[in-house]
Amino acid sequence: MKKKGFTLIELLVVIAIIGILSSVVVVSLNSARAKARDAKRVADLEAVKAALSLYFDTNQAYPATLAGIGTEFLASQPVPPTANEVYLYVPSADGLSYHLGATLEQAGHTSLSADRDCSSGEVTEASPACNGFAAPATGGFAGVDPIYDVTP
Repeated sequence: MKKKGFTLIELLVVIAIIGILSSVVVVSLNSARAKARDAKRVADLEAVKAALSLYFDTNQAYPATLAGIGTEFLASQPVPPTANEVYLYVPSADGLSYHLGATLEQAGHTSLSADRDCSSGEVTEASPACNGFAAPATGGFAGVDPIYDVTP
């Protein structure tokens, strides 16, 4: 009489397959979380840029700090998605332009193709000079791709 059931080898093969599939799901889930955090960073910076524009229209200069925007132009200060992370804001010495940025986790984010990075090399409209700022434009950025803008 033949016994019904699975052999030890069959059980081990099934467990190995389930382990491989679950590791693939976990890796793709982590990638999606990183993309979501990057999307939040970009959205926060867009909100801050809009508030800075409103502030400039009213005061003819940009504030010395992001906290200087106040609740009149920005309902609340944006909070970065991870601990010990800050959004970098550096106004120029004359208060007529600024650098604003965050470090993204994923390379090749779509917003990087449209941002206006400052340059210590050749100066163009898309890559203005970094002169006139209290800190270098890249100061504080230590990730895969920094996103930062210079507003004339």
